[in-house]
Amino acid sequence: MSYNASHLGDTIVALATAPGTGAIAVIRLSGPQAIGIVDRVFAGKDLSAQASHTLHFGAIRDEQQRLLDEVVVSLFVAPRSYTGENVAEVSCHGSPYIIQQLIQLFVRQGARLAQPGEFTLRAFLHGRMDLSQAEAVADLIASSSEAAHNIALQQMRGGFSNEIKRLRTELIDFASLIELELDFGEEDVEFANREDLKALIRRILSLMDALLESFQLGNAIKNGVSTVIAGRPNAGKSTLLNALLNEDRAIVSDIAGTTRDTIEEVLNIGGIPFRIIDTAGIREAQDAIEAFGVAKTLEKVRQSALLVYVFDVIRTSPEELRQDLSQLVHADTKLLVIANKMDLNPYTTHEQYANEWLPTEAWVPVSAINGMNIEYLKEKLLNAVLEGNLNAESTIVANARHYEALLKASESLRAALHGLDTGVTGDFVAMDIRRALTYLGEITGEIGTEDLLDSIFSRFCIGK
Repeated sequence: MSYNASHLGDTIVALATAPGTGAIAVIRLSGPQAIGIVDRVFAGKDLSAQASHTLHFGAIRDEQQRLLDEVVVSLFVAPRSYTGENVAEVSCHGSPYIIQQLIQLFVRQGARLAQPGEFTLRAFLHGRMDLSQAEAVADLIASSSEAAHNIALQQMRGGFSNEIKRLRTELIDFASLIELELDFGEEDVEFANREDLKALIRRILSLMDALLESFQLGNAIKNGVSTVIAGRPNAGKSTLLNALLNEDRAIVSDIAGTTRDTIEEVLNIGGIPFRIIDTAGIREAQDAIEAFGVAKTLEKVRQSALLVYVFDVIRTSPEELRQDLSQLVHADTKLLVIANKMDLNPYTTHEQYANEWLPTEAWVPVSAINGMNIEYLKEKLLNAVLEGNLNAESTIVANARHYEALLKASESLRAALHGLDTGVTGDFVAMDIRRALTYLGEITGEIGTEDLLDSIFSRFCIGK
């Protein structure tokens, strides 16, 4: 889709419900002729004379007066609609044949097929929502957990937008004073108090830092936390996965090297999806297939956000544990070390295995086969994501585009602050503040480009 304001004169049509056979389907039309197009083929009331937000039962017939279906038409008269335009939604029976016939009829009557995200694009262009709210619509549709749903809903209602607009307004007030100084450059006047401006920038940076920090949680809630279960053969990795899922999804065997490939499952803990990957045991491979599995394990560990290392407290020595962790753990690794089979050696302690790779808070004793401490392990997994002061009730950044724009705005403000501290001239400070305002404006769409709009709305489904 290519954004073009001239296309706003078109009336668009698309299936708004999921494709496939169902009891009911909804076909949405939006644009100047939306109500008129449906009215021309609707046998019932005169739709053009009806009030907004009303429902009307009747039949739809084609140009040869052949009955296609009995339907209910919902009317939304501009500007009181999702898109800000005239909108008609036709609820018909969910037969793919009926849907196809109705859409083709509406096209013959003057509508054109909608592009992906075009309904929401029109809502944005008509001021019904800003850009970050529009993006939240797609996130709301895609949400697969309660926490992801709540973040998208808060953003769609303008929670995140209001934060950005407030920051931007405060900056604009001061930026306008600096710009005024530049207009009176020869007068050597100062309208913007430099110390007040420094204090404002520091306060805004503090708020931005909190939003940037929230992206880790937001991204985890939206996309899931990549969590790898690794360890030596027969350490109990697959048994632990089954215990976490409370069902037998992985093959459990006493034969070393049973797991040759990775097994991935999703576990929801506290509203956050964990994409848990059970991997092949780490050891010197006995054949080419197992060697491939071990190499894949190491690759998954490098890509993971959270490493759950499992070891057998009977068979694994402290030195072997240290060797494995030194091979697996890197600077950004979030680590939980699972001391498994504690039922066979209940006196095992952290002190016996302590090393530079194994902090006390990472130690989790369990008996996977008996389900001992599995709930405690789930708490530890959740805390690894919710560490710090973040919680799911805060304003949370879950969109990578927003994160990047905030990061660039933050860098520009730090440059402005540095300029103020070193006494650079007002035109350079103004340039950095203008740059920050531009990045913040890109989040809400107050400043945007055609390419940006194309990129965002092309990811939507057709009927939205």
